[in-house]
Amino acid sequence: MPYFFDKIHVDNYIICTCLFGDKMKRIILIVICILSGAILARFLAYQFAGFMSMKKMKAGKLPGVTVEEIQTRDVIKKFDAPGRIQSVSRIDVIARISGYLTKSYFKEGDIVKKGQVLFEIEPQEYQLAVNKAKANLDNSKAQLNYYNKQLLRYEELVKQDYVSKAQYDQILSQRDSYKAQVALNESAYKDALRNLGYTKIKAPVDGQIGMLKITVGNYVTPSAGALTTINSVDPIYVTFPLDAKNYTELLRIDKSSDVNRQVDLYFSNGTKYEYAGEQNFHDNNVDASTGTIMMRAVFKNPKGLLINGNYATVYIYSRTKDNVPVVPQVAVMENPQYKFVYKLDEKNIPQVQQIETFGQDGKDWIVKSGLKKGDRVVVTGIQTVIPGNPVRILSEKEIEELNKKSIEDSEKKESEEEAKGVS
Repeated sequence: MPYFFDKIHVDNYIICTCLFGDKMKRIILIVICILSGAILARFLAYQFAGFMSMKKMKAGKLPGVTVEEIQTRDVIKKFDAPGRIQSVSRIDVIARISGYLTKSYFKEGDIVKKGQVLFEIEPQEYQLAVNKAKANLDNSKAQLNYYNKQLLRYEELVKQDYVSKAQYDQILSQRDSYKAQVALNESAYKDALRNLGYTKIKAPVDGQIGMLKITVGNYVTPSAGALTTINSVDPIYVTFPLDAKNYTELLRIDKSSDVNRQVDLYFSNGTKYEYAGEQNFHDNNVDASTGTIMMRAVFKNPKGLLINGNYATVYIYSRTKDNVPVVPQVAVMENPQYKFVYKLDEKNIPQVQQIETFGQDGKDWIVKSGLKKGDRVVVTGIQTVIPGNPVRILSEKEIEELNKKSIEDSEKKESEEEAKGVS
């Protein structure tokens, strides 16, 4: 530094002496000294500021945080999937005979019981057919009765040679003919009764009846299609495609492909259904286009809240517990792309660590990936953390005292500002 100023002094002295004389020389020297002093002062101030900053950091001005070590816990795992509600039985009600539809005995949307009469087809034609079949049956039975009696008489007469064997055989043949006629007419009578019974169209199952597709007054036939549809209500199925990876995870945890796992259902508004369901089926193949396997659960539905065709979200639970890492929910932050925590590295510097979770256990997130047992994460003081910058690790008690002091300082500052405003 002295050499630098000496050189400036000599060079300027020569110039000034040559050009301006002694007076100007003194002015220029004064200006140079002032500028040099300002530069030196700025340099020393910067060095002093750095020194004071380091001193403050050493004195404990780093952000204060509490840290918690990741632990593992035995938990029941759950996996979510979109579900669709389906009736156990979905029955189309059709006419089994032809005729005019004369009556209906229900309101659309009613809950009906098995065997309940729903429609009536004009019965007169079928009643007449029953009457005719009954008359034919009665006539053939009378003829059969007559020839049975004749056969008994001819058996005695033929033994005494009062009638020929040919006459006896003729009576026997007539008796057998009417016997067959009785069987034929009896079958026709039963068929007529069956058709007459079909004029009353009854509910084949318990359930909720849908909209009328063919109204009273129309002529219906067995090929006319469904008159209406009945969906069974209680119990009811919910089918859901489970990701094949999650299904494999269930097999690993439960060590079995058996069913009977608990399933919970949530409506589209987020409300949980009051009854838990039970898995009762899984398909025997994975859908190659979606990478899912179709599952099914059965639910009680006494109030009819689960409606065929509706959509919901389901959660299926493992039957046995799995040992997994957990992290406090307060330590986890989230942005539109992912969840993350501040994980301390080997130098106790917090770094952003992305994580995946699959559900909660109490006040903790269950960790799917990103953390393992023994990792340390920031739990409180998160808002003061700058990733990659050092922090001061404190106990919970120290954090509470620090927060308390911060509040007191803030209140004191506000009071002072209010006092200044009044004055």
